[in-house]
Amino acid sequence: MIKLDIVITILNNIFGGDSMEVKLITYTPEPEKIIAAAAKLCYSESGIETLLDGLTEEKTMKFVEMLSGMGHESPIEHISFTFGIEGVSRSFLAQMTRHRIASFSVQSQRYVKSNEFHYVTPPEIKAVPDAKKTYDDFMDNAINTYNNLADILEEKHYKNFIQNGLSELSAKSKAEKKAIEDARFVLPNASETKMVVTMNARSLLNFFRLRCCNRAQWEIKAVADEMLKLCCQIAPSIFKNAGPSCVKGVCTEGKMTCGKINEVKAFYEELKSEK
Repeated sequence: MIKLDIVITILNNIFGGDSMEVKLITYTPEPEKIIAAAAKLCYSESGIETLLDGLTEEKTMKFVEMLSGMGHESPIEHISFTFGIEGVSRSFLAQMTRHRIASFSVQSQRYVKSNEFHYVTPPEIKAVPDAKKTYDDFMDNAINTYNNLADILEEKHYKNFIQNGLSELSAKSKAEKKAIEDARFVLPNASETKMVVTMNARSLLNFFRLRCCNRAQWEIKAVADEMLKLCCQIAPSIFKNAGPSCVKGVCTEGKMTCGKINEVKAFYEELKSEK
């Protein structure tokens, strides 16, 4: 795998005072060539040992374009991209994990204590001072309640472990972990989380069709846009037509359409050209 030192941080004014970071950690080397080799096997008499022979840049692009024109997407499942994502909410996590053809590793609230509580503030709440104050007050109360519960439960569990013959060091460690397992129930959906996500390119195309749409929830759309930008820097031919369905000319939202197809097309044309 190739490591890519590309980190994109979305500025605070987009994320209501919070920052989100998306990093492309690794990806399949020579992704377009791998896809071309898979397509070559499907449509020629080539054997496995000669799949990569003669795959010049021109021929590689020809195979990729042919697959795109035919709608034959299975060969692109052979390449994958792994992203690191942080500064997102547990609400985002619930939506992200609905994409089942993917692999996820998420920071655990069961084993990681929220000593430094960070949370995501929706832009609409940040824009109204009274709403933001109410929101921030609630978050402060949530973390105070979490800490109080964790302390109470930890003391109880510590005593029980000591009575059962554990050493002080072991009892303290086990008591804290057991305490936060239950204390986490008071943490809100706004709680910040971190995750590593791996998807193959076909799953990513589907993800972008759904989550780059203007009707997608603002947080997952912002993440999807950054993921698409990074993918285009690595495999521009594969993701040439990626984005919401209207990028290819047809909106699939029916009466729920945003009605801004031309603006959306222009936005993604510019996004894909960014370096």
